[in-house]
Amino acid sequence: MRPTREQAWDTLTRYTKSEALLRHALAVEASVGFYARLYGEDEELWRATALLHDFDYEIHPTLDKHPQDGAPILRDEGYSEELIEAVLSHAEHLAMPRDTQLKKALFACDELSGFVHACGLVRPTGLDGLEPKSVRKKLKQPSFAAGVHRDEVYAGAELLGLELDEHITNVVAAMQPLAGELGLRTAANAAQA
Repeated sequence: MRPTREQAWDTLTRYTKSEALLRHALAVEASVGFYARLYGEDEELWRATALLHDFDYEIHPTLDKHPQDGAPILRDEGYSEELIEAVLSHAEHLAMPRDTQLKKALFACDELSGFVHACGLVRPTGLDGLEPKSVRKKLKQPSFAAGVHRDEVYAGAELLGLELDEHITNVVAAMQPLAGELGLRTAANAAQA
């Protein structure tokens, strides 16, 4: 069965209630969708995969369970092995090969999307005007968005064969249209304030 975005959103929202986790799923979806378009891939499949990559995190918040214990749930819901394998491959501790563009893009967008979101939260204009230089500067501050694995941000860009600045630019551009849904201010909001 070919997953739809609506189906993936339904699954995600049945298992995830946290606003922060839902926003993270939307940010990763936007970023992975950007790369699906860039590479001429199946955007709906890629977006569904991105939405579901952490769907089980609230019920399995530890590495001994997430995301591997979520895989049987996805199988029961009828999702394809391609989607399930991609979800599993985003977890560094499972050491699965990232041997498809989808797996590479999901891994590359996961941590960086979260980090870019954190950068947007502390700026009066959110993501508007956010430059790679500013993101790189924040990456060097271990206390900022401390939960983000910096090594995975760098490894993700390398996996895609991109310079970090180009990857940051792509992720920021992908997330900008969703700024409101992500709880971020925009230049327009800042001007009205």
